Amino acid sequence: MIYGILKDVKEGEYRVISTPAEVESIVAAGHEVWAQHNCGAAAGFPDEKYAAAGAKIVYSPEQIWAGCDMVAKVKELTREEYPLIRKDQIILGCMHPAGHPEEVDAILKSGCIAFTAEDAHRYGSPNCEAAGKQGALFGLESMLTIHGGKGKFVGGFAGAPRMNVLILGAGLVGRSALEVLFALGACCTVMDINVGLLRTLLSQYRGKINTALCNKERIAELLPQTDMVLNCVRWDKRRTDFLIDKEMLKLMDPGSVLVDISNDNPGAIESSHETHHDNPRYVVNGVVHYCVSNIPGAIAHSASVAYAAQMLPMIISILSHGVTECCARDGFYRRSLVAYKGYLTHEETSAVQSRPWIRPEDILGIATRPLDPAPPATATRSDYFYKSL
Repeated sequence: MIYGILKDVKEGEYRVISTPAEVESIVAAGHEVWAQHNCGAAAGFPDEKYAAAGAKIVYSPEQIWAGCDMVAKVKELTREEYPLIRKDQIILGCMHPAGHPEEVDAILKSGCIAFTAEDAHRYGSPNCEAAGKQGALFGLESMLTIHGGKGKFVGGFAGAPRMNVLILGAGLVGRSALEVLFALGACCTVMDINVGLLRTLLSQYRGKINTALCNKERIAELLPQTDMVLNCVRWDKRRTDFLIDKEMLKLMDPGSVLVDISNDNPGAIESSHETHHDNPRYVVNGVVHYCVSNIPGAIAHSASVAYAAQMLPMIISILSHGVTECCARDGFYRRSLVAYKGYLTHEETSAVQSRPWIRPEDILGIATRPLDPAPPATATRSDYFYKSL
């Protein structure tokens, strides 16, 4: 098969889905690789390294789309790419389909086979770790007086107290943010709805952090003493309520910071809206908001190296074994199937967008086979199935 690496074009996005190291492995597995000109240049991987690894350098995205059996990129598809998708073509990226109905329309209309990478990670995405750690650092940058923050230093000084930080969500993003902020001396409180996870964190940090069950009322109690909030909660897109509404921001001191790492739309923070690296901050009710949606793009080299290595087994499995066998062998890859030749196969998207869907194992004809298990990607359920195929 021919595998194509696209250059990501989203504003402020500099990562690449496969580095030259992965190209070598894919070529060694017997496949051809086409790399779009400068696809990895911003992350520190020039065309010369791709060519040396065995890739063919092509100079337009149209060539990639027209000539490759499988096309991959880091982020979601853009409107300019919709007309380029071919029937039966395999596409891969962090599509977040439930939040992008136009993208889903284009995918279904094209008749392609689409995977959304964020649901494919058995051990959590390197992007989540990168977003949590770098998001914490961007929050500290936003706290600086020169950026409109109150000017409080994370670990404090002699005679000046350290920052009080509230982390919403103890998943991989939240735990990664906690790792950085705790190491730098912040007084950290972590909130989650999973008391077992909070108990584990409390033990891991030897009682030197605070924990609390996550709900709006408890958040309101803590905000007056909080210097910085980091939202790391993956919010159900069907919900119309918020963990923090605009009025609650008034409980915080002017110059306090809110970093919305999750950046869902709609999300858990009423005042949050997507920003980009060139203009990342805005102020609502005195609170500085940092809401860049692709934080790992700012650390493109490290994020690309980690992410590309983790995506490689999935890519080779699809190329070498085909979509059906790949999905049978790995339940996490199976649950990341968004669409198959015109049919929606993604449960969360079905629920959020009120579209009919079919389970991947049913449309692939493998439901009766012994399959690698995987938990659902989200808690969102849908029983709105196609009546007939």
